[in-house]
Amino acid sequence: MTETNNPLRKFFRQPAIYIKLPSNGKFYPKGTLEMPANGELPVYPMTAIDEITYRTSDALFNGAAISNVVISCVPAIKDGWHMPQIDLDAVLVAIRIASYGHEMEINSNCPKCENENSFTVDLRMILDGIKYPDYNSTVTLGDIEVHFKPLSYKEMNANSMEQFNDQKIMEALPQANISEAEKIQQLGQAFAKLTRMTVTALRQSISMIKAQGEIVVDAQHIEEFILNSERHTFDNIKNHIEKIRKDSELKPLPITCTKCSHAYETPFTLDVSNFFVGAS
Repeated sequence: MTETNNPLRKFFRQPAIYIKLPSNGKFYPKGTLEMPANGELPVYPMTAIDEITYRTSDALFNGAAISNVVISCVPAIKDGWHMPQIDLDAVLVAIRIASYGHEMEINSNCPKCENENSFTVDLRMILDGIKYPDYNSTVTLGDIEVHFKPLSYKEMNANSMEQFNDQKIMEALPQANISEAEKIQQLGQAFAKLTRMTVTALRQSISMIKAQGEIVVDAQHIEEFILNSERHTFDNIKNHIEKIRKDSELKPLPITCTKCSHAYETPFTLDVSNFFVGAS
């Protein structure tokens, strides 16, 4: 029996909220987003299967859990892997609201007296505070003009996994049962890998380079340019990308300690390993 003639279809889950993507649908490859005419995407609550998926550690680590849950709860997004990074926070917050309501309890330790403060965050305010960074701004360096784009979720997740694995290797080296010479060699290899990852992330953040009337979009050509550019050029591109990233970050939450009245800020982070755990 298909969904169309299933007599239980009217009892299926319904959209709980509607959201506008920070990207306004830009940067999605063709066929990966079905944008409604009004620009508002319906967001459905998670199913029991979605919750099980979100609690599977392997699926969380390799990113499959997020991609699958996004497709399930925001069906207008046809491929979660190609969702631009700037939409990820908004989509996850919207799914959390649709599934469990707009209130979320946060715990934070006071940096002055170490008292644990518990408070409730209105996720609707978090959602409203997510802004679209300026990807129209460019960097002009002599005869070239560099244009930028957000990383896709697939690129972001792959970079994070590589960085995590490399850091684990570096942390384990001091206790490794190998000679000092081998440790130094492996440490050098790990640092070289981190450098390559930095170059890859920069290349992935560049949409094109205009050079004396010619438009360059080939990823290999752009990476070769980054590797062979002088320090001033490299730093200008890197700093611009970091500014865009900072502009799109979730803002910290202001807290007043209930014990000593110390005012401080605590970051609001979407740790995918516990963002949906413990919700009621």
